[in-house]
Amino acid sequence: MNAVPALAVRVDALLLGKAVPYTRPGSRSAIDKRPTDAPLAIGALGLAGDEQGDLRVHGGPDKAIHHYAFDHYRGWREELGALPLLQAPGAFGENISTRGLTEAEVCLGDRFTLGTALLEVSQGRQPCWKLSDRFGVPDMAQRVQASGRTGWYYRVLQPGVAAAGDLLRLDARPYPDWPLQRLGALLFGRVLAPAALEPALQLPLVPSWRRLLERRLQHGAAEDWGKRLEGPPPG
Repeated sequence: MNAVPALAVRVDALLLGKAVPYTRPGSRSAIDKRPTDAPLAIGALGLAGDEQGDLRVHGGPDKAIHHYAFDHYRGWREELGALPLLQAPGAFGENISTRGLTEAEVCLGDRFTLGTALLEVSQGRQPCWKLSDRFGVPDMAQRVQASGRTGWYYRVLQPGVAAAGDLLRLDARPYPDWPLQRLGALLFGRVLAPAALEPALQLPLVPSWRRLLERRLQHGAAEDWGKRLEGPPPG
């Protein structure tokens, strides 16, 4: 059994959003998430009161809760300027905001306690065009992807209750060699080498990530990200 590092960070904010019409014809989003101080129930689909705008690509058990490191905001302010969005948590549609924990420190399959809930890191985020529209930066989704500062998702293994100010504490680390930074570099670096892809396929990947890497092995080519990054034509 792998030794578990002593790792715990304070949750600065838990954030909720309501699905509303978004920027392009027929689109909806709940990316505009706001902090709450109230204790929140955490269930299989995430934080009570939180919504998603497009359930085809957001939400569900494997994307129940989105975590984005507030540590990254300084870098984005340096890159984009002091945008109002970057002054407080919530710019990236995250449900959890912390400091001291990034994609370099979090591994696939990590299990964390939050309040009385137990969470498991299920996958990194694949950013989409809604980030570009939110920031008013046409290539924002591409920038987030290229930077590796994507954030990540949890599935909920044990429902519970949590509030801002609680500790997020690492309980188990079954795959210490697979930080999300490494997986992100594999995915977004368009890696095709079997020697790199085959070890990743031994991990408990979510079905969409597994299919993606299997197709790379089969076809020797990376997938087209245009639809995800650029989205539908503006109205």
